Amino acid sequence: SGLKADCVGNLMRLTLDEALALGNQLEVEALGTQYILLTPRLAAQCGYSMESDPWGNTRIYTSLLGCFDDMMIGVGLKLKIYRHSPSDVISHHVAQTCSYTRWAPREILCDRNYMEVSGYMAPHAEEDFQLNTIPGTSEDVSGIWKMTFFTPEPMSMVLKEAQQAGYSAMTTATRVVVRSPYNTAETYSEAVAGVPMEVLKVSIYYHITYTIEPMLEVFWRADQTQQDTRYKILFPITTPPMPRPPYTDDMREFNLYVGTFLHDVELRNITFTTGVLTVEESNARGFTVQQHVFDNGTSVFSIKVPFDTDVIFKHNPEVLVTTYTLSVVFGFVILPEESSLAHAVELQASLQDVLPTLTGTCDQDQFYIIVKYGSQGTNFNTMVGGLDLTPELAEAYKFKGNATHGTIKVPYTATSSAFELITTNSIRARLDVLVWDPITNWILSDLFLACYFPLTTTCYPNGTISALAVKVQSVPNLDPSWLTLKDQSCTPVSSNDRFAQFIFSADSCGTTRTSSYQDFYEAEDYPVEKYLREPLYFEVELVQSTDPHLALILDNCWATLEKERTSLPSWDIIVA
Repeated sequence: SGLKADCVGNLMRLTLDEALALGNQLEVEALGTQYILLTPRLAAQCGYSMESDPWGNTRIYTSLLGCFDDMMIGVGLKLKIYRHSPSDVISHHVAQTCSYTRWAPREILCDRNYMEVSGYMAPHAEEDFQLNTIPGTSEDVSGIWKMTFFTPEPMSMVLKEAQQAGYSAMTTATRVVVRSPYNTAETYSEAVAGVPMEVLKVSIYYHITYTIEPMLEVFWRADQTQQDTRYKILFPITTPPMPRPPYTDDMREFNLYVGTFLHDVELRNITFTTGVLTVEESNARGFTVQQHVFDNGTSVFSIKVPFDTDVIFKHNPEVLVTTYTLSVVFGFVILPEESSLAHAVELQASLQDVLPTLTGTCDQDQFYIIVKYGSQGTNFNTMVGGLDLTPELAEAYKFKGNATHGTIKVPYTATSSAFELITTNSIRARLDVLVWDPITNWILSDLFLACYFPLTTTCYPNGTISALAVKVQSVPNLDPSWLTLKDQSCTPVSSNDRFAQFIFSADSCGTTRTSSYQDFYEAEDYPVEKYLREPLYFEVELVQSTDPHLALILDNCWATLEKERTSLPSWDIIVA
């Protein structure tokens, strides 16, 4: 009683009414191979969310593609409700089977604490291979091994690294699933139709293995007894994982092949300029060491080394050109004697440097700046509005970064921005950003981003008006505290070196009223007929005058039957 489980699209929803949830401590465990406590981090990573309404009811949502579920699902949860003390606990086991059959080729779910995307993954088939096997004895097994995040520059992680960063990636029989919490380092902001959006773009790569189980049969007959003997052995064979990497034209890495060798040669270690690494340690460093075996039994070994690692020696023979040098020694052994064999290789490449680039957008309140690091990584300094981007300032501007790019969010009111122009309802602010080389003092990239931001005067129901005056860049000697309203006794209630805040009543400080007409009477509209208690609309304007000292003051206003203003009778409309 008090629990209700139902299926909502590709979610399972569990509702606890206020009698169970209100005033009690609630723990939720997910059912995998065992019950697992759902922490906030694990919930976002595995597809669980929770919310409460103003009446005390609690709802728990579970993705049908969560870490512990699949598409024809028995979703299992265990609820622990602590009432008065840790020993006063009530447990509820909840199971619900949900069927969501109308899967689209791509499904996107943005929940309260995570975003999830799944795509259709066509089953792999090797027709020639299947011809030589008994139907049903071949099975392909998929396992995700790498995730490449585009932030927007590509950055790769092995699956374990991605999981440690809070991501989830998995495959079902027909789908590949990725899940991310919000505000991770690999997400980036992008304006879509003027609306700031948080974007995660990732590619998934997975292994494929094949398993067959042939039966070896030996048949013989004993000479003495003439009896037949048949001996059978089941001999399972599983191929090693075969990576299916993407095609890429990114050449900022060395791709080195060594061989051809016979089957009795084994690669044991590789010596870099920084030390000796085993094959396993080299792969753990991200160097991708592989053995490629050909049909005739021979093989070659390959290694990929990115240019931005510490085993690469870099120098600049000329301006904006970097030379990369890789020196390695392959350590082989020849089996079964384990005789050692060393092979030294040195590779060199010179590339035009890719300089950092700056881009930016704005919304109603802030500048959004993205810096792509280029080929030299983060070996530069950044200035925002003439101020060095110190760790303290970076924290204030909500800096987020990874190996390829960094982002900051700068309010338009920040001291780093400059005010260029004020209109009746907006202010044009500019943010100057540059990155420079601290060794050569060269400016590598700069950005001057100017945007209009809303600037409104607020009128309150009690007749109070609040207005903000700002100091524009064209009058650098202005002190905002010197500013007054039309009545010079009306000074700011607060000010600093950039702003002056005024708060005053609508009938003070020389305030004038202007009730803004858009439709005017034409000559053919006269005479204008009005009845008792019907409003009259007037506007008096001084036109065709360029004398700034000339002012228009309206003392009295009346209406007559004739064009002559002194004709009688007359009717007073405004009396000073």
